[in-house]
Amino acid sequence: MDTIKRPVIIEKERVGELHFPEIEVLISSEDIQRRNYELERASQLGNNDHVKIKIMFEDNDGLKQVETTVWAVTKERVVLKHGITIPIKRIHEIRL
Repeated sequence: MDTIKRPVIIEKERVGELHFPEIEVLISSEDIQRRNYELERASQLGNNDHVKIKIMFEDNDGLKQVETTVWAVTKERVVLKHGITIPIKRIHEIRL
């Protein structure tokens, strides 16, 4: 994670315009487990308390960050407001 450059901050409405490769961005199973835990927590906080979180993810063009409320987490995607989704395997980090 230390070698990652600073993300471009975007509005959640632009996420739907992005294109995502199918490749997993995290290497270790521990990092993947941590991400899954943080996503579930973010979903609970979003639904119960409307807490916004920062999601750092990577599309075809590079690292991006969006600040938003997580509405749901499926097996493969994070669901944001208005049905906008981000593939879980493209997420580097979740910051509460």
